[in-house]
Amino acid sequence: MQRRPALLLLVLLAGWLGLGVATAGPAAAHAELVSTDPGEGARLDEVPGEVTLRFTEGVSLGAGYARVLGEGGERVDTGAPRVDGDTVTVPLRGDLPDTSYVVTYRIVSADSHPISGAFAFVVGDGELADAGAVAGDPAVDPVVAAALPAARTLGFAGLAVGLGVPAFLALCWPAGWASARMRRLTTAGLGAVAAGAVLTFLLQGPYAAGAGLGSVLDPALLAATGSSSFGLTTLGRGLLALLLAALLVPLWRRAAPPQPQEAAGLAVLAGGVVLTTAAVGHPVAGALPVFATAVTAVHVAAMALWLGGLAALLAGLVRPGADAGDLAGALPRWSRLASGAVAALVVTGVVQSVREVGSPAALVSTTYGWLLLAKLALVLLLLAAAGVSRVWVQQHLGVPRPRPGGRRRVTAHAFAATAPGAGPDEDGPAVAAARERAAVQARGAVEDVAPLRRSVLVEAAVAAAVLALSAVLVGTPPARATLAEPVDVTLPLQSAAGESGSVQLSVDPARPGANTLHLYLFDDAGRLAQPEDLRVTLTEAEQEIGPLEVDLEPAGPGHWVADGMSVPGAGTWTLAVTVRLDEFTATTASTDFPVR
Repeated sequence: MQRRPALLLLVLLAGWLGLGVATAGPAAAHAELVSTDPGEGARLDEVPGEVTLRFTEGVSLGAGYARVLGEGGERVDTGAPRVDGDTVTVPLRGDLPDTSYVVTYRIVSADSHPISGAFAFVVGDGELADAGAVAGDPAVDPVVAAALPAARTLGFAGLAVGLGVPAFLALCWPAGWASARMRRLTTAGLGAVAAGAVLTFLLQGPYAAGAGLGSVLDPALLAATGSSSFGLTTLGRGLLALLLAALLVPLWRRAAPPQPQEAAGLAVLAGGVVLTTAAVGHPVAGALPVFATAVTAVHVAAMALWLGGLAALLAGLVRPGADAGDLAGALPRWSRLASGAVAALVVTGVVQSVREVGSPAALVSTTYGWLLLAKLALVLLLLAAAGVSRVWVQQHLGVPRPRPGGRRRVTAHAFAATAPGAGPDEDGPAVAAARERAAVQARGAVEDVAPLRRSVLVEAAVAAAVLALSAVLVGTPPARATLAEPVDVTLPLQSAAGESGSVQLSVDPARPGANTLHLYLFDDAGRLAQPEDLRVTLTEAEQEIGPLEVDLEPAGPGHWVADGMSVPGAGTWTLAVTVRLDEFTATTASTDFPVR
């Protein structure tokens, strides 16, 4: 029922392909570990007072943890870890022996997803522990992993019905406020929004902690989720949905459309439900969170208008026995509303894809990209079914185009074919004839409504699959973040006499353009070292680029930063470090990393 949506979609997708290549930037979501102190595999003379981990974006502990374990797996940290933006600091006890220690962490990134890992360092001459064997970090429970998308799907479906149906009634079918079926559909939808929010809130704690379904009511996990912005926003969405349902009750009892003041209040609450749906997950992480949240809010609102309208059509109008006047009045208005909703969905979907995918190559090389392509295929099928519905409306309810001078009056009266109180002679014979033709068309349309109902049923079924895929996408790492993982590596420094210390390197986000390089230098004993000279270069051998000198700035003992290090383009780049510890000793290390 949308006007040339496929052509619009193809044009915008072509623009996205070019824009995605030209604007590839930093990863949009999912935190990554950038550097640690002590470094991974470091050998120290004495036990440090604390362990520091720095990530690519702000993080929180939530229901997760950051711990330091001794050789036997016992905890040796003391007090609560401190979180300051992108840095987590874990204080250690002061009476620890010389041995190997394992740092294990499970933190929550800004998009509400847990990030876990482990690394080891050693104090003294002992053997370095196997971090994986000692940490034993738990994976996400499979039941929890399946339940979370199901809860999101319930919430999305409820959003479409709970907001879309009353919007359809207000904009396309005012008489529908008297329908008990519309009341039940709307109430069930808003209840589903609240239920989905509560379930998501309860499951977030076990998801972040790597616990099972039996821990959903664990007070510690509930408190951790409740103190997070994700938890507060999710609960707020459920409360707003319940309040909206309560304010709709007088309208259902009155069986009449809302007054302007009532409509404004309902619109504000509906906007709150939409905004709290958009303000969690991928949009709030990474660059331009306010812009991304606004775009997602428009996407969610357009989805609710379109899919909620489909639900209202199936339940109230596109069925045998429907009122001919209601059908003739509502469907043309709905066609125009759906066209606008589809246009908004396509535009905002393109913007979201550019931000989360970043480049066409990521579409076919990441899980997120393949899920997005599957969603796109379903949307194209949805648009095809909508096109069939639109043809039916044009054939059965189309109004002949009147002469320019009488267009507005003839159209208005034609859509009100069964309106009471209008006599055939009030507006002249042309209008009366148009009204009579529209009335005949509407009666015939009701008798032949089965094809339209089938096409709308197909739309609704495909829309349900799109909602389910959207729920899975929300919990999947964005393609940009998956494809462009920051470099974090510790390398031994080689000299003519053998190994002589190590260097820890991190490059973020390892994409063409500006990057940030952190370099930590350690001597043979694992202590931060200050060399006589330090040189870093970048080379792309296949393209015969380089070596390019990297300008370093000191950032503390044994620590240097190159903020804005330029990587000219995609390829396999070699980062080489040359260290002169004294007049006679020079050491080198290098690592290759992909840039896409």
